[in-house]
Amino acid sequence: MGAIFAHRGGFILNELFEQITDWLKEMLVSAIMNNLSGLFDTVNEQVGSIATEVGTTPANFSPGVFTMIQSISETVILPIAGIFLTFIACYELIKMVIDHNNLSSFETWSFFKWVFKTFVAVMLITNTFNIVMAVFDVAQHVVNASGGIIGDSTAVDPALLEDLETTISEMDLGPLVGLLFQTLIVQLTIRALSIVIFVIVYGRMVEIYMLTSLAPIPFSTFGNREQSQIGQSYLRSLFALGFQGFLIMICVGIYAVLVQSVSVGDDPIASVWMVLGYTVLLCFTLFKTSSIAKAVFSAH
Repeated sequence: MGAIFAHRGGFILNELFEQITDWLKEMLVSAIMNNLSGLFDTVNEQVGSIATEVGTTPANFSPGVFTMIQSISETVILPIAGIFLTFIACYELIKMVIDHNNLSSFETWSFFKWVFKTFVAVMLITNTFNIVMAVFDVAQHVVNASGGIIGDSTAVDPALLEDLETTISEMDLGPLVGLLFQTLIVQLTIRALSIVIFVIVYGRMVEIYMLTSLAPIPFSTFGNREQSQIGQSYLRSLFALGFQGFLIMICVGIYAVLVQSVSVGDDPIASVWMVLGYTVLLCFTLFKTSSIAKAVFSAH
């Protein structure tokens, strides 16, 4: 009789232990899936916003900031550019007189050439913002066209989560505890990387606003052959910043292809770490877009 009670007691304890284990496993699986779901939502939201933010012109990105920059440029920087232009025009006139032996060998076309160059320089600085915005309109057309090709493929496939949950549910209690801590680490890392992506994308637009605010000064140098290098370098910087957005879209497209190739195998956490690795790679390449664009356009 005692053996029967001992056997039944052992059976009840085993059943109770299995129930507690199943409850803990269910709780851990639920916590892990919540972490992973939030993790992928953060990645998808941040990466998906890149195409939207990069594909926005400076005027539409923040109309209030753009209006302020335009107002400062036209009221503060434009008069300084006028002084630069006046100096360059006077220098050109004096140089023309000296080159023609104090006008003793003066040719009429030289004077009209000076008038034409001065007229063009005045038109450039008075239409600076139109020219700058035209540069970014061209760049944004390229960015938006590439964004249409990439589409919505930047999102991590929801089916990956379903496969992960199926695989995780079959794991033992010990590995689940370790997996929970790993997902917490990955989640914190992804959130930090999302901040880095935000800084890169918005930092580019702030750089555009700063460069645009000084536009009249380099535009005023086009009237002189020697000083026009300043204006040419400035234009190259504008095109580099504009087409940096295109390079950012290329990075996002490559990231999308890599993320879509992730599949759940025997080691589910390896898939999660792979997504993290691709996100780190995305941040690294986003940092490189600025130097690559400047190298292409020979901007310094």
